[in-house]
Amino acid sequence: MNNRNRGKNTSDDSLFGSEKQVEILKMAVEDMHYLLSRAYPEKASFELAGNRYRLKIRQIQAIRGASASQQQLLNRKAKEITVEELRGKTAYIDGFNVLILLESLLSGAYIFEGLDGCFRDLSGVHGTYKRVNQTFPSLELVADFFQQCNIGKLCWIFDRPVSNSGRICQLISEFANERELDWETSLEFNPDQFLAECGEIIISSDAWILDHCKKWFNLIRYLIDKENLNTYIIQFSLP
Repeated sequence: MNNRNRGKNTSDDSLFGSEKQVEILKMAVEDMHYLLSRAYPEKASFELAGNRYRLKIRQIQAIRGASASQQQLLNRKAKEITVEELRGKTAYIDGFNVLILLESLLSGAYIFEGLDGCFRDLSGVHGTYKRVNQTFPSLELVADFFQQCNIGKLCWIFDRPVSNSGRICQLISEFANERELDWETSLEFNPDQFLAECGEIIISSDAWILDHCKKWFNLIRYLIDKENLNTYIIQFSLP
């Protein structure tokens, strides 16, 4: 493995590292919430907020991930379950979403806590997934959670069209076998739709999946709170 990390971009400290920039982003998220709650289209809403506050592309990505309408917030909260409700159950995990977010978290990238209490980053697979130094530590965190909370079974779902998705499935299967974990891996052409429609407990921070799934668990919040993970978290909330 190359000496790769999934950390900050070179411009991120200037975009997210000062109190002034964070305050601007918080105002933009409040505006986004106002517009979305009044049925403004998402694209028009973040363009309006981006133009008003003269935001850069990565800042727009951040406020877009952190924002939601009031109805979305109520809907997501109503379907969120506790860790006690997860014990002994099968959960389906949004593979790239959770794994890349944990890798970013462990590498010191900026992480954004949205209005819905979910954490999101600015990384992505962009058509191919590349393993990084934080991949195995991320899997270890999930394994500890799985064992300590007595989860029944964990099914990792990955995007079949993404290059190297088969390799990460194999890596996770070998990891689970070595530790005798009841994990499965699966490749899906449309994992978002699969997760939203499978009717099982979902672990993801993807907004569309959270809006359409039956029930979900906020694994990243659980791990941040339990492990006291040291990272750059920017929190968004309503006044």
